[in-house]
Amino acid sequence: MLENYQVIRRVRLQVSGRVQGVYFRMFTQKKARQLEIKGFVRNLPDGRVEIIAEADHSSVEQLIQWCHKGPITARVDQVDIIELETDEAFTAFEIR
Repeated sequence: MLENYQVIRRVRLQVSGRVQGVYFRMFTQKKARQLEIKGFVRNLPDGRVEIIAEADHSSVEQLIQWCHKGPITARVDQVDIIELETDEAFTAFEIR
């Protein structure tokens, strides 16, 4: 049944702007869980937010599009996307 087969995609997103201290991680987790994405979100020391997201291509793409806007409390200046090898090691989406 190849019609039910979905290719899994894993990306690292690095989001720049006013993204710390504005609940960006909490809203990202909520959106990722809605999209059934596995992985994590965390603050980086340089003020960016990093997201590792793994799911079907469509769900990951929807999260990427959401990250370009973020929650209303944030100001996103840039989203860097790095494709990663998939290993499906995550069981949930968590805040670190």
